[in-house]
Amino acid sequence: MKNISEILTGVKTMGIGGHIRPDGDCVGSCMALYLYVKTYYPEIDVRVYLDHPRPVFSHIDRIDEIRTEPDDDVSFDLFVTCDVSALKRLALVSESFDRAKKTACIDHHATNVGFADINHVEGEISSCCEVMYGLFDSEKINRSIAAAIYTGMIHDTGVFQYSSTTPETMRIAGELMKTGFEFSKIIDHSFYEKTYLQNQVMGRVLAESIMLQHGKFIVGYLRRKDLDFYGVDGKDLDGIVSQLRLTKGVEVAMFLYEIETQTFKVSLRSNGKVDVSKIAVYFGGGGHVRAAGCDMQGSVYDVINNISAEIDRQLSTEQEA
Repeated sequence: MKNISEILTGVKTMGIGGHIRPDGDCVGSCMALYLYVKTYYPEIDVRVYLDHPRPVFSHIDRIDEIRTEPDDDVSFDLFVTCDVSALKRLALVSESFDRAKKTACIDHHATNVGFADINHVEGEISSCCEVMYGLFDSEKINRSIAAAIYTGMIHDTGVFQYSSTTPETMRIAGELMKTGFEFSKIIDHSFYEKTYLQNQVMGRVLAESIMLQHGKFIVGYLRRKDLDFYGVDGKDLDGIVSQLRLTKGVEVAMFLYEIETQTFKVSLRSNGKVDVSKIAVYFGGGGHVRAAGCDMQGSVYDVINNISAEIDRQLSTEQEA
């Protein structure tokens, strides 16, 4: 697919959906597509479904139009997933996806093997929002659409500091900034700003983190009782694994928190020598070479030991090479 118009011809009803626990790139890409269709294809009845995005994305125009519950009475002509690496990761609307006459997947996860009728997956691109930019007519990207795209780009590049950031990424960011949105406020409010409670939780995780494999692997974790004590959930834990990754000498950082009894959400970050996407896929998840995740069952120590063994395997193989 070279342009989004290729899949919109003849479409009267359209659904857009993202992955579970939507992050900035997921929200940004879904909303950018929604705003683009709303603006330039008014004849299409388009709906966007996301699983309760965090308030930090309130700067995106028309975000109040997001539907957080599925519509059981609709069969779409077209359903598009954004930033969804596998069908099991699609939130809320898997049945709507299955019923749609035509489906499309727009993504940037290298682990995405394609699950739609049309799959536009660019695994080397920094974010789904950057992929989406390439599918739009650049002259049609107004201030509202640009702000949504920019939001996703800063979140999946760590404000342009991750290795996935390329000169093309920066060129696109510059073009988006020309539309006049307040880019510094978007960065501060949606990426860096934390509540006092979020800072307390992060401080606890950092203080109780564990160093393994001679300082190459760092682990932070929260059990269900810890989350209940602070009154937080997964949406309050952004940034913890990235902070762990910045520990001097570390090759891999892992943060896990208990979502159900002995079921953990696992986030992995690498500084380059370990491909964490391979580890995540092995345990039923997915992601990128340097940023990936999965859900795992067992005790905290079961999860740590299983992940540690896979990290050690990769590091040992590299040393032998």
